[in-house]
Amino acid sequence: MAWNAGICLAGRQAERNGVMAENMKETVLKKFGEVFGDAEGAKVYFAPGRVNMIGEHTDYNGGHVFPCALTIGTYGVAKKREDNKLRFYSMNFGHLGVMESSLEDLKMEKEAGWTNYPKGVIWAFGKKGYEVPSGMDLLLNGNIPNGSGLSSSASVEVLTGYILRDLFGFDVSNQDLALIGQYSENNFNGVNCGIMDQFASAMGKKGHAIFLDTADLSFEYAPIKLENAKIVISCSNKKRGLADSKYNERRSECETALAEVQEVVGINNWGDLTEEQFEQYKSAIKDEVRAKRAKHAVYENQRTIKAVEALKNNDVELFGKLMNESHISLQYDYEVTGVELDTLVEEAWKVDGVIGSRMTGAGFGGCTVSIVKDDAIDAFIEQVGRAYKEKIGYAADFYVVEIGDGPSVVE
Repeated sequence: MAWNAGICLAGRQAERNGVMAENMKETVLKKFGEVFGDAEGAKVYFAPGRVNMIGEHTDYNGGHVFPCALTIGTYGVAKKREDNKLRFYSMNFGHLGVMESSLEDLKMEKEAGWTNYPKGVIWAFGKKGYEVPSGMDLLLNGNIPNGSGLSSSASVEVLTGYILRDLFGFDVSNQDLALIGQYSENNFNGVNCGIMDQFASAMGKKGHAIFLDTADLSFEYAPIKLENAKIVISCSNKKRGLADSKYNERRSECETALAEVQEVVGINNWGDLTEEQFEQYKSAIKDEVRAKRAKHAVYENQRTIKAVEALKNNDVELFGKLMNESHISLQYDYEVTGVELDTLVEEAWKVDGVIGSRMTGAGFGGCTVSIVKDDAIDAFIEQVGRAYKEKIGYAADFYVVEIGDGPSVVE
């Protein structure tokens, strides 16, 4: 089960990004007091969700990604306890009430639902040599759209790690928080995700995307300068879950294909190959489907490198063209889109003023990301929204988003 924030917001104005931080602080502190009896000494924290502009399913293939942190994410209120008890409460899943565990009983339990994410991070801290010395009460409230694929689970993981560092004084960097979050999701929750989601949440910088080489974690911040245009996220509202989707299957297919190619050329991962080199060596892959998966990994990596270069040259039109090509590859070579995401993208392409549009995230539901000229945003939402509802049978939600910073204490 993927953590879902449980909220889809309406309207196109700034309120789409949820309650402003200062009001959210008051809201979550009040609820913490109601749920746990006393908010005295509790602190409020925030970690963002992310959207990936281009570079999909390349992070576990040793390629480049280009995500940015958002100003929507997960708020948390935490307070240390004197015993080893862990008490969790989510305002998004209030019907579940307070869910309890303990430091002595950290194991993945399906019935524990969303609490497996913070529990997994606490477990992972211990595995990395940072034993959490006492329990805590933790309340979460997310304003990431429900089931959107905007990394609500990574947001919760980074938030939990940030809280543990602050409460207990662990000497870990934000990059360490990303790696611990990934470790917990891989080894506690059983989802073989790459590093991108946690890295984007932990290392976010306002107004910038992160050009990350997942092979060695080298990165640079690239400013997103969109003159007279905005980033618009379209949420399909199709329910999805990484662990029970074909995500792990795709990763396995790429790994098997890589092993086959490594028999004829000395590479470490798909990010090592250019398109021309892939075409030279692809005959070593013994299955046509695996060859398609590998082709996407190689070509998408190269698209991402070209897209960032286009932004540096202020060529937003080329960036948009590469976004479109990315979606086509994800649709036909990687086969992770589905009718919902394809409808959102194909309808977006019909709207004058759309510079580029593609699915974002793992796929199998979730969201698309589009670059839309300011004067076309209303038409985009109206036209795409109408066509989507007519074809799919239920409504999509639309968010005009801003790029924000990484995790923080909410003052």
